[in-house]
Amino acid sequence: MTECLFCKLISGDIPADIVYQDGDVFAFRDISPQAPTHILVIPKHHIATINDVDESHQALLGKLVLTAKNIAKEQGVADDGYRLVMNCNQDGGQAVYHIHLHILGGRSLTWPPG
Repeated sequence: MTECLFCKLISGDIPADIVYQDGDVFAFRDISPQAPTHILVIPKHHIATINDVDESHQALLGKLVLTAKNIAKEQGVADDGYRLVMNCNQDGGQAVYHIHLHILGGRSLTWPPG
């Protein structure tokens, strides 16, 4: 996906404040943070929306969540609490069509969200 912003971040074509990466997962700080800690965890394999995942992606989705948990601990927000969010399509608030898990923390988060 040469036109995907997140794919360009993964390839290094666009710089990112990288927090973590391995062969499957890439995590970086959001450029427009909504909380003191706002990190996106994405698969290196392009998947446009949650609607596009299937059974073959189970391990990858689990790895996204486990990576997010580990990052939250490393960033010092795990004990006080944090939120994991995945948006799907326009009405769900998805702005970049490459699935991504938001880690939000470092402040008290209200419910319900906007």
